[in-house]
Amino acid sequence: MQHGQKTNDVLGTANRGTPVESGLCSLCREDCAGRCETWLSSLAGRAMLYPRDFGKVTAGAGNACPGGISYDTLRIQGRLYGAWGLAPGLTASPDDCLFHNVGLETTFGRTRKTRIKLPLMTGALGSTFIAAHYWDCFAVGCALAGIPIVVGENVVGVDRQAVLEHGRIRRAPELDRRIDVYRRYQDRDGYGAMIVQLNVEDARNGVAEYLIDKYGPDVTIELKWGQGAKNIGGEIKVRDLDYALFLKKRGYLVDPDPELPEVTRAYAAGAIREFARHSRLGYTDAASEGQVREGFLERVAYLRRLGFERISLKTGAYGMEALAMAIRYASLAGLDLLTIDGSGGGTGMSPWNMMETWGVPSLLLHAKAREYAALLAASGQPVADMSLAGGFAREDHVFKALALGAPFAKLVCMGRALMIPGFLGANIEGALHPERRERVHGNWESLPKSVSSLGTSPEQLFATWHTLQSLLGAAEMERIPYGAVATFTLLDKLGAGLQQLLAGARKFSVQAVSREDIVAANRETERETGLAYVAEAEDAIARRILLS
Repeated sequence: MQHGQKTNDVLGTANRGTPVESGLCSLCREDCAGRCETWLSSLAGRAMLYPRDFGKVTAGAGNACPGGISYDTLRIQGRLYGAWGLAPGLTASPDDCLFHNVGLETTFGRTRKTRIKLPLMTGALGSTFIAAHYWDCFAVGCALAGIPIVVGENVVGVDRQAVLEHGRIRRAPELDRRIDVYRRYQDRDGYGAMIVQLNVEDARNGVAEYLIDKYGPDVTIELKWGQGAKNIGGEIKVRDLDYALFLKKRGYLVDPDPELPEVTRAYAAGAIREFARHSRLGYTDAASEGQVREGFLERVAYLRRLGFERISLKTGAYGMEALAMAIRYASLAGLDLLTIDGSGGGTGMSPWNMMETWGVPSLLLHAKAREYAALLAASGQPVADMSLAGGFAREDHVFKALALGAPFAKLVCMGRALMIPGFLGANIEGALHPERRERVHGNWESLPKSVSSLGTSPEQLFATWHTLQSLLGAAEMERIPYGAVATFTLLDKLGAGLQQLLAGARKFSVQAVSREDIVAANRETERETGLAYVAEAEDAIARRILLS
């Protein structure tokens, strides 16, 4: 779907709200009854790769001449001949070069490699209530699909049951729950990863020390500089005055201040209904780039002394100085992953007008990241593996981002898109099993027509139900949440779609994707990304053929 297009007649999809570049609504609701492409793909799976009503319709593309500059203005190159990246045992025979033989497994990491079944990871699912409520859906689905999941910032700090004493964590039940749920279903061959973020408050609270003491080096620790949605610290909203007071005592900035008498009176009168909890900014005590470098490298060295073997960094949509710092410091520190999140990236809570107006848009940021990474590599320095983030939801987004960032980008980070199946599955489970509704945080009392028109049982509704049942057994299917099945279904669709795009480019491994697999659809995109213009890519080869 093109940016701003509210319906897609070919797929039979529609956005409830205002669509943004990813194709998702700008405001995605947990109780939504559909039916955007991601929502419907979480049920129908691979069927959503094709136009609806086969045999009764024809379909024509509407994105052939895109304007402006965004991921929509990149075009994927198809090739007439050849086959690159074939797995051992496969030949160049047409009988072997089938799209389902395209390998999607890949790895990332400097020394201790992390293996993943799809080149995808989640965004950071932190202290927002929506992340906590649907965690089991996200974690189980991602574990079964073999992709990493990220526990975001402040999870321990906002947990009322967590016990903190003198800068050390004694108990962290919510953090433990999140790790344990993912690990319970993580592939026995070790695919995927549990990544836990560390911000200013988390560092003060001793999250890293707690993790290494309890879980050892198998957990990946992620230092957080920022994200695409905002250029300040993380936020949540709370409606309970006692909880707001608790968060302030935990050391957070709470706005308005719940300890002020006038605020307490306004809350009692109903004039103030909620409080915003904010995290602190990082590096405010650094006056120069050199001081940031020194502090960052010291922090990484400390984490390694604790025993962490895999360390990553997430940076946001800052300008070129901060981007270069992230790439260079990740190299110097020997980091395993660098996630670069552009503007357009999603959030559980950020100031709205800040989201709309700040930062470098994803395509521009990612194009510069690749340029800087190539510059560093040309100087003989190692480049940390990259994950690109900021407004991705479809398989073509994944292909384009990996090609744009090749060979440094190893995977794509999806935030809001991978949360939709969790909401949808929980709503279906709550409607079909009212006794579970509160536990799974379902919002529906009955199935809406957008769902019941597809079926009335999980066996009918989820395209991958029977696949998972064969994998896990009937008894285990009774235990996993429907939202996990929906997540697995969406990931299966994204994987199959990516395989088709790669096969069309004659790349039979995701690791074989290259910059030559995409072109710029207009001159502005050509100028900003350094990619060949669509009508000039391979033009020299074409002329040699004509004149040979």
